[in-house]
Amino acid sequence: MNPELWIRLGEAILQVIFIVILATVVIKVGTKIIDQFYGRRKKGPFRISARRETTLTKLSKNTLIYVVYFTALVMILETFSINVGALIAGAGVAGLAIGFGAQNLVRDIISGFFIIFEDQFSVGDFIGTAGVEGFVIEIGLRTSKVKSWGGEIHIIPNGNITQVTNYSIDNAAAIVDVKVAYESDFERAEQVINELLKEMPSRYSSMISTPEILGVVDLAPSEITLRIFAETLPMEHWPVGRAIRKEVKLRLDEEGIEIPFPRIVMYSREGTGGVQGGERV
Repeated sequence: MNPELWIRLGEAILQVIFIVILATVVIKVGTKIIDQFYGRRKKGPFRISARRETTLTKLSKNTLIYVVYFTALVMILETFSINVGALIAGAGVAGLAIGFGAQNLVRDIISGFFIIFEDQFSVGDFIGTAGVEGFVIEIGLRTSKVKSWGGEIHIIPNGNITQVTNYSIDNAAAIVDVKVAYESDFERAEQVINELLKEMPSRYSSMISTPEILGVVDLAPSEITLRIFAETLPMEHWPVGRAIRKEVKLRLDEEGIEIPFPRIVMYSREGTGGVQGGERV
């Protein structure tokens, strides 16, 4: 074979290695610059929330990686004397052919842009969307990743995110229903629960204010239902609700106030004389 061909091939390989190393260095340096930039924003006059900072940091890093890799690919193609301009022109012609099939991709990118621009949700938020609930672990221009309680990671195209419930932005509310038996002293039960609720904010820092009894919400066949409302910090309404149920149960047991349980009325029939008696168990 022609020695000049081997020399050109060796030079091309060395150039490719240099381009790859240069791209790696640029990504590492750019990543550090991005971290420093958003770190300084914390001390500057124009501060952003930690949620938004995490989201923008990850998005900026992903965009940097895409741009550097694309530039490196173009440089590698040029190293092997491939006409990049012709490829781009051909891609433009092909793009016209597949443009109608790329509508979902365009919709995903546009939706992703508005999600980030409007700060609908950020990395670390707990949201519900597209039939999925979980913590947002990544937001991209095309897809968003949501991790549910069980550890499953759901990759959702941004175009499918048409409605979002964000549990992490504002204070939450714990709604707890407490059932009291008809046989119990209802007013005494209400007084005991009120005394307990006044004590709870000192033990639970996630409570914004003292919980309160809203009143009777149901008169069932065997019980009276009281509803308790407690304002909490974002994402704390579930643990606060569990704590209220536990403490109410323990306090009512201490006071001898009965929480209702299912009852069955049994009748015995003797002879033909009809019902002779009944017993509730």
